[in-house]
Amino acid sequence: MEFDVVERKAVLQRNDMRSTASLLVLSALCAGSLWPQSDKSLEVVGQIKAEAFDRSQVMDTLQNLTDLYGPRLTASPEFVQAADWAMSCLKGYGLTNVHSEPWGPFGRSWSLQHYELEMLTPRYSHLIAAPLAWSSSTKGVQSGDVLYAPIIAPANRYDMKKVEQSFQDYEKQWTGKLKGKIVLITDSKQPKPSTTPLFRRYTEADLSELSAAPQPAIKRNLKLDDVVFPSDPEELSKFLASLPNATMDELYDRYLSIIDKEAKFFHDEGVIGILRADTRAHNGLLFAEAAGAHDVKGTQAAPTFIVTEEQYSRIVRLLEKKQAVSLRMDLQAKSGDHDIDGLNLIGEIPGQKKPDEVVMIGAHFDSWHTGTGSTDNGAGSAVMMEVMRILKTLNLPMDRTVRIALWSGEEQGLLGSKAYVKAHFGNPNTMELKPEQAKLDAYLNLDNGSGKIRGVYLQGNDAARPLFEKMLGPFHDMGARTMTLRNTGGTDHLSFDAIGLPGFQFIQDPLDYGTVTHHSDMDTYTHAVPEDLMQAAGIIASMVYEIANRPEMFPRKTLPVAPTKPTI
Repeated sequence: MEFDVVERKAVLQRNDMRSTASLLVLSALCAGSLWPQSDKSLEVVGQIKAEAFDRSQVMDTLQNLTDLYGPRLTASPEFVQAADWAMSCLKGYGLTNVHSEPWGPFGRSWSLQHYELEMLTPRYSHLIAAPLAWSSSTKGVQSGDVLYAPIIAPANRYDMKKVEQSFQDYEKQWTGKLKGKIVLITDSKQPKPSTTPLFRRYTEADLSELSAAPQPAIKRNLKLDDVVFPSDPEELSKFLASLPNATMDELYDRYLSIIDKEAKFFHDEGVIGILRADTRAHNGLLFAEAAGAHDVKGTQAAPTFIVTEEQYSRIVRLLEKKQAVSLRMDLQAKSGDHDIDGLNLIGEIPGQKKPDEVVMIGAHFDSWHTGTGSTDNGAGSAVMMEVMRILKTLNLPMDRTVRIALWSGEEQGLLGSKAYVKAHFGNPNTMELKPEQAKLDAYLNLDNGSGKIRGVYLQGNDAARPLFEKMLGPFHDMGARTMTLRNTGGTDHLSFDAIGLPGFQFIQDPLDYGTVTHHSDMDTYTHAVPEDLMQAAGIIASMVYEIANRPEMFPRKTLPVAPTKPTI
């Protein structure tokens, strides 16, 4: 009896094993080319790894883009010089159809020549400062008394209705009182000690949480004034990423309108200059963006500087103790008096069998002006240039055309990529599509700093998951394996997604991007991690090769419905 029981168990186990094996074979047959990966494909991945890791040029490219040709403010002479150099590199790699593609008009050019800011009384001090872009020049060296007249922003700076009301109240309070003054307009508060590490990589727990699907939520065309923004910073970041493009564009348009009103008010009041601080500032960092609108139709902002939090708060404390403070400032910038076009940089490796079908890669080429634009986004630009070099150097056969695009105007609202999408693929305002829209296979974007790739933001495209999982297989041991349906906002893949194209941004280790380098004077070459950028170049080159040679084009989501408010 005991023997019969054992025999029966053994037979059942053998049958289970046969069934499992049959299911595995069936699954492999159903998966087709997805699994297992072909020997030929893995051979190519090995070749790409060798070129990307053993013979890398990515850091040489980045050094030129930053040390020599940084910064690269959109429409500035420095941007044009950097663009000419980058296009000469792409031509040197052997790419075809290398050209700059104008779009616009963008606005006025602006280039720093000289600046200086000093405290004269009660004690001399040379202030660590930076002018904000598109500021007016001073009329020679100017000196004046300092007035603390902060604009009190609402608790939630995204509540545009309250922000607009706050500035209206400010105008009523200060009209006629600012002439000949240097005005401090940032509300100074004692900063709380930060417990956030300045440099970090994603842990397995972080990636596990990121991979969890977002909670289902009904998407509505919301009026901006009806949106309630979370107060918690992490929740706010997630919430902003979930908003429709139309709402985010309306938010940005309202913000531009407010800063234009500020510029006109201070100009009409006759201030000598403006000083700002930044809520992100710590330990002497400067975060410098725009003083006002770059459009020549708007009023050019008064000479505007940002100073370190430590120095700004010192001046405020002195003024609050009724101690007079005077400053001397000098700002010389070449500023255009007419709108000029922005430029996108384009180059191609023609496809051998399906040249009219295109795989695109891209990164934004422009940067802010105080650092040299290394992690935002010289790193992404250098990696994408390196991808094209690798593919061309190895002379890999690819069925589809591979096209690189390096964008301008990203920092001012994804302007370059939006213009390109509208010109080539269709108008997301109306969802009227152009023939090229059906021929774009996929777009891959890199713009989250210098950190290595850990996976892909799928942008809600479930069908893309198995494809990316297969392509990342050879890089699992380098930490790249996380897939998330979530969207990451604020960069150029959104322009493609808005017109129904498969556009993707990579998950990258944060490093010190959000804490130190993003839009700061510390955004320099020394904050780029060579091994991470080499890893990214190897992964993206391998992906591009796979996508360019797949029998089918990349799966797409349902075509978006034309929004009630234009997205471009």
